[in-house]
Amino acid sequence: MRLKRLAILTLSLSSLYATSAFSQEESATARQIIDKFQTELIHVMKDGKKLGYAGRYEKLEPAVVNSHDLPKIARIVVGKEGEKLTEEQQKKLADVFTRISVASYAHNFKDFSGEEFIIDSEEETKNGGVVIHSHLTIPDDKPVKFDYMLKEKGASWRIINIIANGVSDLALKRSEYTAILQRDGFDALISQINEKIDNYAKQ
Repeated sequence: MRLKRLAILTLSLSSLYATSAFSQEESATARQIIDKFQTELIHVMKDGKKLGYAGRYEKLEPAVVNSHDLPKIARIVVGKEGEKLTEEQQKKLADVFTRISVASYAHNFKDFSGEEFIIDSEEETKNGGVVIHSHLTIPDDKPVKFDYMLKEKGASWRIINIIANGVSDLALKRSEYTAILQRDGFDALISQINEKIDNYAKQ
């Protein structure tokens, strides 16, 4: 099922300043950030077929940008390889990472058949972060468990990793992206990400 594949593909990351009900200056708890994000995902799913891929992308872009710390995630996934990038390359990576993230959600959350997000609990981490434990109920199928890891950014909180059914999206992307950078270089990485974005738009 498409939503099951989110355990592997989610988060899967053009504007970094899109507006939302919770702005950077307005205080919002970690739980509020996740609750709002999940609510917006369900809304888009309900209108998914009517909106089409482009419509879902447009609706989800501010939701993703304002709930995820995309620049930070992009830096983490390239690790030490990022230190070798020029300022221009870093900006290009941040842009394409934002687009692949939104594209992934627009591709995976395309229709609705009674799914529901439920927040189970939250806990503080030793390094000052918060983990929101949640799950997505799917009629006639097993639920998908999501653990959202958030850190404070300004007056609010932002997602820095999602663990879906025990699979860390951050770890998957870091392994994939650093391997491409080391083997094929920066241009090849950007090319492969753009190709994946194009494939999402076609499906």
